[in-house]
Amino acid sequence: MPKIERQIQVKYRHQIHFTERVFSVENPLLADVLVDGDDCASPRKMLVVVDQGVAEALGDMTSQIRDYCRHFRNRIDLVCDPVIVNGGEHCKNDWDLVLSILSRSDQYHIDRHSYIVAVGGGALLDMVGLAAATAHRGVRHIRIPTTTLSQNDSGVGVKNGINFFGKKNFLGTFAPPFAVINDFHFIATLPDREKKNGYIEAVKVALIRDGGFFEEIERNAGALASFQDEAMRRLIYRCAELHVNHIATSGDPFEFGSARPLDFGHWAAHKLEQLSGYEIRHGEAVAIGISIDTLYSRNMGFLDPESCQRILNLIRALGFQQYSPHLVEKDTEGEYTVIRGLEEFREHLGGRLTVTLVKGIGRGFEVNDMDLMAVRDAIHELRESCGHPQPGIQT
Repeated sequence: MPKIERQIQVKYRHQIHFTERVFSVENPLLADVLVDGDDCASPRKMLVVVDQGVAEALGDMTSQIRDYCRHFRNRIDLVCDPVIVNGGEHCKNDWDLVLSILSRSDQYHIDRHSYIVAVGGGALLDMVGLAAATAHRGVRHIRIPTTTLSQNDSGVGVKNGINFFGKKNFLGTFAPPFAVINDFHFIATLPDREKKNGYIEAVKVALIRDGGFFEEIERNAGALASFQDEAMRRLIYRCAELHVNHIATSGDPFEFGSARPLDFGHWAAHKLEQLSGYEIRHGEAVAIGISIDTLYSRNMGFLDPESCQRILNLIRALGFQQYSPHLVEKDTEGEYTVIRGLEEFREHLGGRLTVTLVKGIGRGFEVNDMDLMAVRDAIHELRESCGHPQPGIQT
């Protein structure tokens, strides 16, 4: 029998806005995004989910959102008080939270012209995004990231998901948000540990995409380590831009292939997060993962020693530890448990193992196998260089 085959192309608009005090009644940006240029439209229904940590840091978050929606009531119909959810990686381990958002979407008749708005860090955005992407097969979703990591990396991407079966991001979707609104005011409310957590993703994307950006981060390392506003804003903006450029131009935004170039250093990081019970933050784990893969790249002859040292020095200058005792935990067969992360990394996409490494600053490339002895050697070198630290990540 003959077959019918057509190429289907779908265009997405991916808009990233930068602002301050998004819920100030003097700032119409969110209201403008909701009506999307149609000033004659009836008020748009909006369900808002807020990270509990953000709500506690700002104190009057719920009343701010209510006041904002009341002020723009000709554009916004806030269907209920903001839903406050405990954020952090643990919210990605709780399917019931997804169900609770779906239940409210049904209760308040959120349809495909309504909006689910998430305000919080990357984990909460992932979880709420999954709910938004599955209600009615996808309702309009707006992300308002509140951490450095989510504003420059995860929050501007197209992935949603939760952890399941003990595996990171096992359940999820690729669904671009209707819009992302980065509010720099949220960054000022973060503790220092969270402020720097997203720096490493900027280092990562610079290493594989933009050597000039890496040099800029090097020059600004002192200002970034002391959390100077202008340096942080520049880092967030440029990192977000590089991530969005990759999504728009790589030819594989939904990862149909076996490569994840933007996950340099992540095969070990994801496993390390699990081994620590998520006590190690994502950015801290990626800093260790990048350190391992940088040493591995040097040991295999891909990367020159001087560039390797520059990378390691910058990670330290930004305030990251490069070793955790979890790296040397062993499984029942006597292998370092973290090395299981290579197979889990491959399995997540299927196909051949594809790992991004570096052969120069700003020059990423891909390999399809890893020499496990050389991986162990990199772990041992990190352990020795860090002086056998006590268990746990000290920040």
